[in-house]
Amino acid sequence: MELNCVIVEDEPLAMERMCSYVSKVPSLKLRGAFSSAIEALSYLRDNSVDLIFLDIHLGDLTGIELLESSKLESSVILTTAYADYALRGFELQVVDYLLKPFTFARFIQAVERVQKISGPSVSREFIFIKTEQRLERIPLSELLYIEGMRDYRQLHLESRRLLTPQTFHEFEDQFTSQVLCRVHKSYMVAIQKIDRIEKDEIQIGSHRIPISETYKRSFFEVVDKFNGNR
Repeated sequence: MELNCVIVEDEPLAMERMCSYVSKVPSLKLRGAFSSAIEALSYLRDNSVDLIFLDIHLGDLTGIELLESSKLESSVILTTAYADYALRGFELQVVDYLLKPFTFARFIQAVERVQKISGPSVSREFIFIKTEQRLERIPLSELLYIEGMRDYRQLHLESRRLLTPQTFHEFEDQFTSQVLCRVHKSYMVAIQKIDRIEKDEIQIGSHRIPISETYKRSFFEVVDKFNGNR
């Protein structure tokens, strides 16, 4: 499977090594190499790629800040000389975390991981949710909707509920609206779990979730896409 990729790395030697690694893998097509996160972000606004090799410590905007501030559809492999950011990286749903200096064999392992989860017939099956003291693995098939509860968000799952300090903005950054869609200032719903839509309400099982005027248009645009109207 061919993957279009870009490299974001501000160390010349590390950039040279990454470009060399990419050139050795026939399935990787390098579309750009940037020493600045701002330059990379400008490119990504107008160009779609499958994979980003992203250094964490950059001069203008760190790799973590780029992920936190931008909704990227690409798979991301973080590259860094520091292990401190591994937890935050996985909270942001990166595919892999390469600790410098890494070997070509380790690089290949990370690329193969991306190839396994990429492709039109493959979807993400789980997410890691941050609780007070740990990250908890949650199958997406169990998630019904997310409800805002003051400083927390409550995940309503098929068999239980879970509180997380993660914000709605963080969930919106992690998922497209065709997976999790904001329908109200206090609610996001799992599109695949909707049983019916009636006027300004969504029904998922026995739960009724309101649709606010602010999000009504964008929500029904998502619904229209599923119906093949757009």
